[in-house]
Amino acid sequence: MNRYLTLEQALAGKEIPQHIKDDLVLIDVEYWSFDACEKIGQLVVHRELAAEVKTIFAEIKAARFPIEKIVPVSAYGWADDASMEDNNSSAFNYRNIVGGENLSQHAYGRAIDINPRQNPYVKGDIVLPHDAVYSPNASGTIISDSPVVEAFVQRGWDWGGNWQRLKDWQHFEKRAL
Repeated sequence: MNRYLTLEQALAGKEIPQHIKDDLVLIDVEYWSFDACEKIGQLVVHRELAAEVKTIFAEIKAARFPIEKIVPVSAYGWADDASMEDNNSSAFNYRNIVGGENLSQHAYGRAIDINPRQNPYVKGDIVLPHDAVYSPNASGTIISDSPVVEAFVQRGWDWGGNWQRLKDWQHFEKRAL
């Protein structure tokens, strides 16, 4: 895969309503990898959140919080499960919420998942990605007092680790006002 995609390439292969496409931008973000190297990833986000997301990821990088990889989900044929299994951090994916009929905030570029294998979605017996385990002491795990949570929450984002009915430790979202 080409390391740097254009927005057109990052959105290829999926039927996406034009009014949603018109609100999306592709941004580059720097991060520290698990092998302590500086890397650049790409996220597709809602245009009104782009500058804020860049600032958030600059703060996450400054805290040296490790991230496995950051690649648009189109690189996985739009398969959210495949992206999560590969521990890919991502934002836009035109899809419904897990087990539901409503569009996810990811479908608007208003949600970001970070290190899904360390920070799984858990609802009852459902764990995504499969066989992932939330271990607060493991590298790359997001905990309530981490700089990752602080960077998002201080800007009005909701963290799935704070939810009551389920836990989605990888997930941050900011709904439109």
